Amino acid sequence: MELENVAKALKELGHPTRLTVFKRLVRSGHQGMAVGEVQEQLGIPGSTLSHHLSSLASAGLISQRREGRTLYCVAEYQQLQGVIDFLVEECCADTAQDN
Repeated sequence: MELENVAKALKELGHPTRLTVFKRLVRSGHQGMAVGEVQEQLGIPGSTLSHHLSSLASAGLISQRREGRTLYCVAEYQQLQGVIDFLVEECCADTAQDN
């Protein structure tokens, strides 16, 4: 994963409301969660939630799908794993191999 993509994802997750929304979507699994349900459970005004969802989507952390009149949001686990992998890929690389 490229540095710029990781930085964008971390920036978006660095906001407390976005992190709360993302964690809730992660809990919902691969089927995702209706936006109205997220709003109700977290008590976030609709326009505010829309802004935060847009930010998460632009970082590739969530995807959205429409079923009839309902908009669902789904955490993009592969993107999340890419961020985690980027952060730990060089873990302990500078430690001595010979002890």
